Amino acid sequence: SWEHVAHLNPRGVILSGGPASVYEPDAPMAPAWLYESGLPILGICYGLQVLAHQLGGKVVPGNMREYGHAALHQNDEETPLLADLPSSITVWMSHGDQVQELPPGFRSLAHTDNSPIAILGNDQGVLGLQFHPEVVHTPDGKKIIENFLYRICSCEGRWTPSNFIAESVARIRQQVGAGQVICALSGGVDSAVTAALVHRAVGDQLTCIFVDNGLLRTDEARNVLALFREKFEFRLKFSDSTERFLQALAGVTDPEKKRKVIGRVFIEVFEMVAEEAERESAGGPCPTPVTHLSQGTLYPDVIESVSFRGPSATIKSHHNVGGLPEHMGLKLLEPFRELFKDEVREIGAELGLPREVLTRQPFPGPGLAIRIPGEITREKLAVLRAADAVLLEEVRSAGLYEEAWQTFCVLLPVRTVGVMGDDRTYESAVAIRAVTSLDGMTADWMRLPAEWLARVSNRIINEVRGINRVVLDITSKPPGTIEWE
Repeated sequence: SWEHVAHLNPRGVILSGGPASVYEPDAPMAPAWLYESGLPILGICYGLQVLAHQLGGKVVPGNMREYGHAALHQNDEETPLLADLPSSITVWMSHGDQVQELPPGFRSLAHTDNSPIAILGNDQGVLGLQFHPEVVHTPDGKKIIENFLYRICSCEGRWTPSNFIAESVARIRQQVGAGQVICALSGGVDSAVTAALVHRAVGDQLTCIFVDNGLLRTDEARNVLALFREKFEFRLKFSDSTERFLQALAGVTDPEKKRKVIGRVFIEVFEMVAEEAERESAGGPCPTPVTHLSQGTLYPDVIESVSFRGPSATIKSHHNVGGLPEHMGLKLLEPFRELFKDEVREIGAELGLPREVLTRQPFPGPGLAIRIPGEITREKLAVLRAADAVLLEEVRSAGLYEEAWQTFCVLLPVRTVGVMGDDRTYESAVAIRAVTSLDGMTADWMRLPAEWLARVSNRIINEVRGINRVVLDITSKPPGTIEWE
């Protein structure tokens, strides 16, 4: 309602995308005050369709779905939304419906081959985009958003990493008080920057915990522990909980259940280590209680796991969000819950984290469990580790590591016939997944050199017993996700 928004003194409103169709019963609609306020409005994808539908236009199922890159061409109508942009640009589409009839007073400002109305607008600053400007795969999308914010809404850009750090440090100190914090440290960018930020706020009240869940890559635990003990000053505890996780995952095949099991066991381990930290904190009968668990949760984790700020679909439960148990003995501390990874990397650089941490490719908390469709076994983990080690070695040696968002192997739940040494084999297949992205919300498959792929495939098949076929995943996100589960 307007009563919930008025105190923000808004300059404009952005209506996001979403999974619904406006012509379906109970489809989410914008409140009436939005159109009565006179504020500039920018509708994105479903947001455009809501504008068209509520203001008297017509939205229908498209003749064909439109996913991925498209060429956007400006019409003759000028708009400040596209100021300083070429007449044709590349945009990222992800929709099945389209506007068939414009609302009264609106005109089409741009089109693609499959969307005659790819941008609509009127003279009152109400605009809609059928594509997604907020993703890295719309190269000029940032400029479009800047034009809306600065030229149409008269906003100013004041967010900086240093401002965020100062505000977060003050907020964390107030939240934690005299309590202790344990931080779930995985070795990745998100958890490392979280630990550095919380340490700046509460100092020795922080204890970081690195858990080996038995689902890590080759030498992952040893390398992470060595790096953080050498580069960082905070207290670090290690828990080898391999048996606990693998026993809990025995017989589990459903991807959502895997994530929830892993999330639950992580919390059990953290609470156990928290009790140890309490006993060690004072060395006496009155230890300082551990009150908070800090995680490197990012906004993409939240968006895909739960409906956080509106109607959105649960794509997959991230172990640190949708996989958490309902009742925990610790309060959550998640300073980056509304940020994206590129923003977190900026904050990490401001905090002085080393480049080798900031450029590390994302690795999921559930680890190799979501790269092995089906049941998790020690034998499957060993095969996948060996294949993944070959891939990462070749990625680094070719100078592709920092160019990619993620590069990894997936052990497929199929066996195929092959021939080795004039003999028949019946072994597993592995898929290579390599994607480029900025924030993980969208991704495109990475165009890898054919000779390099041939070398990697040859090495995996020759060096990893149990694999006789290598395939390449060339699916973008959407429609696929980056991970297979």
